[in-house]
Amino acid sequence: MTLSPRRGGLIILLSFAIALLLTILPLPDWAQMLRPQWYTLVLIYWTLALPQRVGVGVGWLVGIMVDVLSGTLLGQHALSLALIAYIVLELHLRIRLFPLWQQSLTILVLLLTEKLLSLWVMGALSQPTPPLSYWAPPLVGMLLWPWIFIILRDLRRKFQVS
Repeated sequence: MTLSPRRGGLIILLSFAIALLLTILPLPDWAQMLRPQWYTLVLIYWTLALPQRVGVGVGWLVGIMVDVLSGTLLGQHALSLALIAYIVLELHLRIRLFPLWQQSLTILVLLLTEKLLSLWVMGALSQPTPPLSYWAPPLVGMLLWPWIFIILRDLRRKFQVS
C-alpha cells in the first residue's frame, strides 16, 4: 500500500468559493426564484468524487458559511448540508454507477431533501410558509447537474485532484 499525497485542495476550495459567490450574486426579481443551490451541487459532486476528503464536516462548514452569507438562522443550512453529505457518503458507490440522467433524478431528491429540512426549520421558528416557487431551485439544479458534473470532473482530472 502506497500513500500518495493529497493534491488539488485549492481546486476544491475554489469550487466552493465560486459556488458561494454564485449564491450571493444579485439577480433580477424574476430570476431569484430560479437560483439553483450551487453550494449543494458542488458539495454533492466532491462527496461523490472524493468521499475520503469531502464529507459531513465539509458539508457542515459550507452550511455555516451559507448561513452567514444569507443571514439565516445559524446552523439551518449546516444541518441540511451535513445530512446531505452523509446520505451521499452512504450511497456514493451506487450513485457513481448511475448514468447522468439517473444521477440527475437522485440529485433532485437530495436537493428536495435539503429544501424540506430548511422548511422544517422555518416552521419550527414560526416563519411564514414560502410560496410555491420555493421548490423551483431543486428542479433547476437537477437540470444543471450534468453540466456541473462534467465541468467539475474535467477540472478534477486536469489538475489531478486526489
